[in-house]
Amino acid sequence: MLARIESLCPLAGRIILGLYFLLPGAVLKLADLQGTSEYMASKGMVLVPLFLWLTIALQAGGGLALLTGWQTKIAAFLLAGLTLVISIVMHDFWDVTEAVQRGHETQNFVKNMGIMAGLLAIAGLGAGPFSLDNRRRQD
Repeated sequence: MLARIESLCPLAGRIILGLYFLLPGAVLKLADLQGTSEYMASKGMVLVPLFLWLTIALQAGGGLALLTGWQTKIAAFLLAGLTLVISIVMHDFWDVTEAVQRGHETQNFVKNMGIMAGLLAIAGLGAGPFSLDNRRRQD
């Protein structure tokens, strides 16, 4: 029984992380391109349209790759890098002077580091048994 639960953990983790990047990541950005662009610009981003569309593409493609378990190690590694960059640029709590906002940015930064840790684990360990990556190896 424990072995069966352990074999489902990578799948559950991939689904949760995949949905995180696909829904709140890519879909919400697409739903409010103007608001997202303005927020990025307020954080000092340059070439906002380029980086916004690149982020949407990485989050949508990476999220789908995690959900299906296809090219999982590469997708997880790319999403980990994206998460690090977003955290440094967009959640710069060290530059925020207002206490409540600094707390929110700190929470988002630390949350993203946890997400990045999960992505790095997947990048190192792979997709697990229930994935397209694993299915191809067994054929």
